[in-house]
Amino acid sequence: MSSPTSFSTTADVAADSFAGALRLATAEDWDASVHHRFIDELFAGTLSDEVLARYLVQDYQFFDAFVAMLGACVATTDSKPARLRFAAQLGMLAADEDGYFQQSFAELGVPSSDVVSPQLADPTAEFIGQMWEVAQSRDYADLLVVLVIAEWLYLDWGQRDLPLPKAAKHRGWIDLHRGDDFRAWTQFLIDELNRVAPPLDSDDVARLSARWKRVVAIERAFFNAAYVGR
Repeated sequence: MSSPTSFSTTADVAADSFAGALRLATAEDWDASVHHRFIDELFAGTLSDEVLARYLVQDYQFFDAFVAMLGACVATTDSKPARLRFAAQLGMLAADEDGYFQQSFAELGVPSSDVVSPQLADPTAEFIGQMWEVAQSRDYADLLVVLVIAEWLYLDWGQRDLPLPKAAKHRGWIDLHRGDDFRAWTQFLIDELNRVAPPLDSDDVARLSARWKRVVAIERAFFNAAYVGR
């Protein structure tokens, strides 16, 4: 891992921490995702229904694997407070995020067949594969690497200092990824990853770093995929 310097983020993360060093190592893909055309258009309220529907349908396919990852964290963490935190997040996920998806699918006129069994874009399929792999690994640090990326990258774009759009279909997705509660959840994940980080001279560092780099690249490709065919 390269020597850390600094980076811009909405989380409280030291550049010389384990998570901070991983973040720096993927600055190009990370920043390209946070400032992606999709995010610019989402905040501006100009994102087309076609692109939004395509994106949300693909993102919804992560739901089951994401729940499995949280459940695996409940089972594998060595910390009772962390176990309770993961359990609480499972309840929020089912109530708030799934509600947004269902309302948006109805507003956008997405057929139920597309919601339940769409053709997966390549980044979607690869990310789901990564999620199930770590969920079945029972390796807490490996789980945290994927969870931290999934939440921290979204916190960074969700907290961009831009005017909020008026339409619920646009603003709702932003609201799910900003604010004190989401920031606290993301900070908890980052702190946990730093807490259980392996020694820098261990083989685990190279393995976790490779996972981090691959998943951040997938995140960037996932945003690109929303515009395929346009």
